[in-house]
Amino acid sequence: MSEIGDVETFDYDYMREHRKRPDPLPKLIAAHRQALAEAQKKPPYALTILTGKSMGGRIGCHVSLTENVDGLVCLGYPLCAMGDRTKLRDEVLRALTTPILFVQGTRDSLCPLDLLERVRAEMKAPNFLHVVEGGDHSLRVPKRQLQGTGETQEDIDQRILKTITRFVDQLPLAAD
Repeated sequence: MSEIGDVETFDYDYMREHRKRPDPLPKLIAAHRQALAEAQKKPPYALTILTGKSMGGRIGCHVSLTENVDGLVCLGYPLCAMGDRTKLRDEVLRALTTPILFVQGTRDSLCPLDLLERVRAEMKAPNFLHVVEGGDHSLRVPKRQLQGTGETQEDIDQRILKTITRFVDQLPLAAD
């Protein structure tokens, strides 16, 4: 398996402080921006890809509207606030120009694929979708389904990694 590159991770303040309620959107965006600025102080790399799970992916999308990043990977994008199909978090997606890869499970109530397809069709940014058959919001497939296919969660995760690698490999290299 090829390596994609160096990864910088961080937690939002509310997570580090063991609070259940996320901080307000502006504070989350500021924290994400700060983490990106810290990561960019290190030796330069060819590409900067913001990858996030659920809310982290959504906040990465907001950050990419004002910061120079080459791509976005959203693992379980939370399109529907609290699973409510009438409360879409799609404005930021429609405003994007940064290429984006969505990795979504078919059992994810926070991102029904029919709604995501409608939004994707109206997006300006190049956008791609990798569907995890049977995957929930955390991209986990039920054991019974895995047993029926003879696969493991590791097999599913490796397919996701290969998809992310292909997405990153097709992005244009950043200008020097």
